[in-house]
Amino acid sequence: MYGRIQDVAALIGRIAIGVVFLVHGLEKWNAGIDATAQMFEAVGIPLPTVAAIFVIAVEVVGALLFIVGFATPLVGVGFAVVGIGATFAVHLDAGLTGEGGYELVLVLGLAGLALGVNSGRLALDHLLVGRRRSDRTAEPVS
Repeated sequence: MYGRIQDVAALIGRIAIGVVFLVHGLEKWNAGIDATAQMFEAVGIPLPTVAAIFVIAVEVVGALLFIVGFATPLVGVGFAVVGIGATFAVHLDAGLTGEGGYELVLVLGLAGLALGVNSGRLALDHLLVGRRRSDRTAEPVS
């Protein structure tokens, strides 16, 4: 019973985190790679065009994968990189809380990482990989 609750909680968490990243990614997508790269360059992010493509890909494609639970460890690492990058490049000077603070981007990135490695059984990762792994580790029936 408790395992089911954990799986549902992980699913809800993945959906919530994924939707927030998706919305932010779509804003950057709609602004365009050039505009996003210019904003990144203005705050001192190196290789701003490469960074813009990476962030848009993580926030859009990664968010969709995260919501359905596919490649969640990889996406979780991407979310952590984006969240920590945003913390240091944009929000750090504003402090933890308040206008422009880094609490949201830090929590989103690290929650994405945590849910990425603990995505639950209601994820495609579990259906495609987890079941096979548990079948191999199960004791043979005599």
